[in-house]
Amino acid sequence: MFTEQDHHYMALAIKLAKQGHYTTSPNPRVGCVLVHEEVIDRVAAEREKINTQIIGTGFHQKAGQGHAEVNALLDATTNNPHLIKGSTAYVTLEPCSHFGRTPPCAQALIDAQVKRVVVAMVDPNPEVSGRGLAMLEQAGIQIAFGLLENEAKSLNVGFINVMTKALPYVRVKLAASLDGKTAMKNGESKWITSTNARFDVQKLRAQSCAVITGADSILTDNAKMTVRLVGIRRFKG
Repeated sequence: MFTEQDHHYMALAIKLAKQGHYTTSPNPRVGCVLVHEEVIDRVAAEREKINTQIIGTGFHQKAGQGHAEVNALLDATTNNPHLIKGSTAYVTLEPCSHFGRTPPCAQALIDAQVKRVVVAMVDPNPEVSGRGLAMLEQAGIQIAFGLLENEAKSLNVGFINVMTKALPYVRVKLAASLDGKTAMKNGESKWITSTNARFDVQKLRAQSCAVITGADSILTDNAKMTVRLVGIRRFKG
């Protein structure tokens, strides 16, 4: 059973994950919130009142850099190091259990001595799925998963498709007139989409790993298929 408090902090973790929307590829977008809990009324167990405090937040910014859990722990270490032990971590994706370009996040949470880890969705990668949760549980950490799972899945539809089906997630965009044409007979063409539609295309390009187009678009139109949207947040490193 998840509490209203659990929902609140997981929703915040999902919001954090969205900040890496255009920059984490090929890694998934993940957010993490660390919360310290303190019982402030011990009159009776059924009447316990708990005061909560966010002690650290983080999200995965770019492949090869720190994952969400590591960034949240770093934030907490900087501002509230004495409150990390015994805290609760809310993570949108199961903490990784293997060494990749960075060390496993499950071990980082174990080393930090958190008390509880709440996960939105289990890692869809069949080679590691469930292993991070198992590591945490074996270390004596309370685990729970499935909170706001659908919202977490919507963050990473491409990543999930690759991991579960070994296929890319494909989006198709076509600009055509009512008669199904994309240009005049002589090859002359101009925008037939609205400003909003062109804006959407730029966002789709920015979140895609690859863009596929017809040969004529390149040879005739010299289309670069680059992202020309101002204001997309990108993380350097």
